[in-house]
Amino acid sequence: MKQFQDLEVWFFTGAQLLYGGDAVVKVDAHSNEMVKGLNASGNLPVKVVYKGTVNSSAEVSDAFRAANADTACIGVIAWMHTFSPAKMWIHGLMDYKKPLLHLHTQFDAQIPWDSIDMDYMNLNQSAHGDREFGHIVSRLRKNRKVVVGHWKDANVHSKIAVWMRVAAAWADAQTMRIIRFGDNMNNVAVTDGDKVEAEIRFGYHVDNAPIAKLVPYVNAVTDAEIDALVATYEELYDFAPDAAKGGANHRFVRDAAAQEIGLKRFLEDKGAKAFTTSFDELEGMNQLMGFASQRLMSEGYGFGAEGDWKTAALCRSMYVMGQGLAGGSSFLEDYVLNFDGQNSSILQSHMLEINPDIAVDKPRVEVHYLGIGDSGTCARLVFKTCEGQGIACTVVDMGNRFRMIVNEVEVIKSNPTPKLPVASALWIPKPNLEVGVGSWILAGGTHHSSFSFALTAEYMEDFADIADIEMLLIDEQTTLRSFKQELRNNEMYYLLNKALR
Repeated sequence: MKQFQDLEVWFFTGAQLLYGGDAVVKVDAHSNEMVKGLNASGNLPVKVVYKGTVNSSAEVSDAFRAANADTACIGVIAWMHTFSPAKMWIHGLMDYKKPLLHLHTQFDAQIPWDSIDMDYMNLNQSAHGDREFGHIVSRLRKNRKVVVGHWKDANVHSKIAVWMRVAAAWADAQTMRIIRFGDNMNNVAVTDGDKVEAEIRFGYHVDNAPIAKLVPYVNAVTDAEIDALVATYEELYDFAPDAAKGGANHRFVRDAAAQEIGLKRFLEDKGAKAFTTSFDELEGMNQLMGFASQRLMSEGYGFGAEGDWKTAALCRSMYVMGQGLAGGSSFLEDYVLNFDGQNSSILQSHMLEINPDIAVDKPRVEVHYLGIGDSGTCARLVFKTCEGQGIACTVVDMGNRFRMIVNEVEVIKSNPTPKLPVASALWIPKPNLEVGVGSWILAGGTHHSSFSFALTAEYMEDFADIADIEMLLIDEQTTLRSFKQELRNNEMYYLLNKALR
């Protein structure tokens, strides 16, 4: 898959020399065949590279040291073909800094009952060796994903593929710079947090940029460049008559095009992958950068409104995970409740900034007055989103830790809103509005979220494990009683964990 074509996942096979050189040769041959089979399956988004069989502490340490140093390597898959004494893995694992997947499998799917002998058992000891390896990883308190099943099974490939996508997003996060145009607005607490701890924990680097530094980039955009981009808009979107060429409000569309070009150039110059805006920070700008934000989200930039850098970062990471998958992702915000019994739902929107990748029909370019902050009259893409299953995610700063909250949701058909010219979605939180929203509020969740049709909770669980942060899932099985107890248990765990350090 071209989105991940420059990335690699390395494959280490554990063994030892106790069983002789012939056994090591067979282990190596089996490992080569397995890796070739995994790559040939077409089910994995990242190339697996076999890095050999490791038989000693020195070989293990060298292998992990090389993985740490190679920027193409985003993670390691480890498998114990035979019994690999775990003490030899200690130093390598202690130094290893990237995501780890432990594959518990076996070269042969079934036991050859008529021919099995001691030589066969000694060679094929994954049931034995993987437990030894698993013990030392647990003893070292190293987070990892464990996948159990035969290496040819599609279900095993699916779990490895999820982890690969998350590992790619994690690698991307280590160099993620987030530009904030303006600070968190109106003394809002939940959208802010500890930026130093975020850089330690996630790799994010959050920078402030006065809007005045962006203005020259926008003003430098030429009419020819605007003409070319507007022509692209005309190919992709429908236009309201007043927003089309010759219409009374077409100049706002051209201003939005200049903002998109200037903003993208600014982010490229700064090496930024995500950004936030503020409708109270618009000095020198003709309108809020809503249209530009919609368009740049579609290109993969993370976005957060009102200075919400954590959501901007998560939007970027979820975009990276979902590359090549059907669905799309977007920034969204809880707006209005619709009480309707079992179909009670929440209208999701924002002033302007929703990714058109999740639109059910062709978006429409419209221009309207936006009476909030300094926004004024703004161009925007108006649409309803697709229906289907998705996840809404957020990360909040709890003071002594970061907490990820994931809610499985069902996006349903929305009624027309002729007097609300914005992009919007309507969803029912799992298991229902009462429990889903109640749990989200009890967990301290934000009013902003990063949403995806393409991803499942498994992706976010893998991400939280790699980041070593708390993760709470609200799904069909959630009850308020059990969720409250999980919150209490987690609070005790993190308090004790801090006290023991």
